[in-house]
Order: sequence, then C-alpha cells, then structure tokens
Amino acid sequence: MRLQTVPAARGMLWVKQGFQAFFKHPFAFAALFATFMFAVFTLALVPFVGALALLALLPLVSLGFMIATRLTLDGGAPFARVFIEPLRGSKPQRNAILQLGLVYAVATFAVMWLSDVVDGGAFEALMESMPAGQSSPDAVAAKLAAPGLGLGMLLRFGLAALLSVPFWHAPALVHWDNHSCAKALFSSTLACWRNRGAFTVYSLMWFGLIVAFGMVGSLVFSLLGQAQLFALAALPLSLGFTTVFYVSLYFTFADCFVATDADAPVDPVTSAA
Repeated sequence: MRLQTVPAARGMLWVKQGFQAFFKHPFAFAALFATFMFAVFTLALVPFVGALALLALLPLVSLGFMIATRLTLDGGAPFARVFIEPLRGSKPQRNAILQLGLVYAVATFAVMWLSDVVDGGAFEALMESMPAGQSSPDAVAAKLAAPGLGLGMLLRFGLAALLSVPFWHAPALVHWDNHSCAKALFSSTLACWRNRGAFTVYSLMWFGLIVAFGMVGSLVFSLLGQAQLFALAALPLSLGFTTVFYVSLYFTFADCFVATDADAPVDPVTSAA
C-alpha cells in the first residue's frame, strides 16, 4: 500500500461518510458497539487485569469496526465476528496485533501513572467523588482547586492524543498490508503527520457536532420544560455518535493509504458513490 496526502477538506468528508455507512446498517453497527460495551463492563469487574485486558483490546476493536465498515461498502452486513477476524490471519499478523495491544496498554498505563504523579492524584480523587455523592458545588470547587490538577489533566489528555497517532492506522496496516508492529506504528505516525490538515478538520468536525448537539438539545428540552430529561436523552445519542466515529475510522485509513492490489481496501469515495 502507498501512503498519500489528501487535502484538509477530506476530514469533513470522512465524518460524512461515517454517517452514510452507519445508516446503511444502523442496528448492526449499534449491536457491534453494544458487544464492545458488554466487554467493557465485564472486564471492569476484574481488578487491574481487566483494565489491562480492555486497553490491550482497543486496537483490535478499532480494526473490527474498520472491517465492518468495509463489509458494508462491499454490500455486506457487519457481524460480531469482525472482532475476531484479525486473529484468524497468519501467525505473524496475529502476533503483530497482539503486540500492538500490549504496547498500547503499557503506554496508556504509563501516561496515567505519569499524570497521577504530576497532579498528586487530584484527578482520580475528583472522579471518585462523583459516584460517592460528594459532588456538591463546594466539594467540586475544592477538588478543582487542587494543586497540579490543571497540569495533570493537560498532560493526561495531551499524551493520550499523541498516543493515538501511531495506533490510528497501525491495526489496519497489520491486517491489510502485513506490517510488523514497529513498521505499522511508524507508518501510522507518518500518515497522520502528512495528513495533519485533514485530521485537524476531522477532529474539529466531531468536536463541533458534539457541542452543537449539546447546545441544541439543552435548549429544546429547556423550552419544553423538561431540562432534567436531557441527560437521559443525551446518553443513547452520545453512544450513537461514538459508534459513528468508530465507523468513520475506515475512511481515514483508506484515504491515507492507496490500494495497490486487488486485496487491499477499496476506495471509500468511489464505494460510497
């Protein structure tokens, strides 16, 4: 596969194509995301090991959604087997996918540990106080004023964003182009950098959609005198947005890497036409 550079405006198209593909099989994609969430809740019950396993599975999950999107573009329907399909390939491919998961889990734990050291555990204390019923305005204000919280949050989310770059295309490159773990991470980083304009627009589009949804939804429910119901409506809709985001991942990959043989991913633009 050959890396190519696309115009910044393509980031807007990726979001649009994600919605188009999702609405071809909305219930099937929703079922895929529900399967993922079930795994999340199940692994959350296992202390430490469950969290490690969940993080290690995330590259496989993103690849599963890419495979599901490609199946949809080819006229098929996505099923839960897309999550295990990458593990049925050759031994080098399977090992590379597992290596990506392990590296991602270890790197994420390192980011969390470093952020906790910087903020002295202030962010974790803030999160733990919410379900404990200590979320009064005074309590929240006190925890928000904790020394190092701002720097810790900036470090936490900044490093998490940077970590996503080498892993963005890596699972797909292993699956569809037989890259090794190290080569896939390098190629993904290079692709994201060369197409940083498109990814900036892509990120801004998602951010704008979420903000607009929150503002419009809050206004509508307030006008109806049911502002308290907005939180109930926001949860399933936010899960829907998250599902569409995962669906759109394939288009970011198929545009950044040009297929050079019949077995490579199809062009998302011509397939969606």
